[in-house]
Amino acid sequence: MKKDTRASVLIVEDDLDFQYLIRQAIEAEADMAVAGCTASPKEAVSMAVSLAPSIVLMDLSLSGSFQDGTEASRQIRLHTDAKVLILTSFEDPHIVIRAAVRGLAHGYIFKSHFSLLVENIRKAVQGATPEEMMIRSLILSCLSPAEYSIFEIMLGREVTLQSSPKTIANQKTMVLKKLDLPSQSALVHIFREP
Repeated sequence: MKKDTRASVLIVEDDLDFQYLIRQAIEAEADMAVAGCTASPKEAVSMAVSLAPSIVLMDLSLSGSFQDGTEASRQIRLHTDAKVLILTSFEDPHIVIRAAVRGLAHGYIFKSHFSLLVENIRKAVQGATPEEMMIRSLILSCLSPAEYSIFEIMLGREVTLQSSPKTIANQKTMVLKKLDLPSQSALVHIFREP
């Protein structure tokens, strides 16, 4: 049996007409398939875990709350290997960037730029985009230079430090606290190189 190599996309969108448009656009592409659709943030997380899509298109404002889409995005990133692209009709850069950072997203797509949707999905599947690198940099901007060195050590990279084991242990705890991550394994999962 031939393995399906198409990028699978989970659509999380509470506007059913827009959800239909997204589905039609993806199904028209030979290298993409729709893994599923939902309007529920909670269901989005369980579907992402069970269906293991390549990409999750996450509506930022599910049920009128930015928090729903942002927190669902974060949970999907913590528990799956899917890349999350935030979909939004809000074009205020402060809101969108803050949500992308908190949600650990790989990128965002304005609904007004729907014609670029397929291209953005394809670029995200192919590897790290400049937008993804910017979001990652913003996520890590809360770390001091010393904490960033500890972050690198936590990822398994070689870094020479003059700190005591106790200081390093304390700094590891601080890095996890600042990034709001539950463990070093979660940090490695989120920030490992693809």
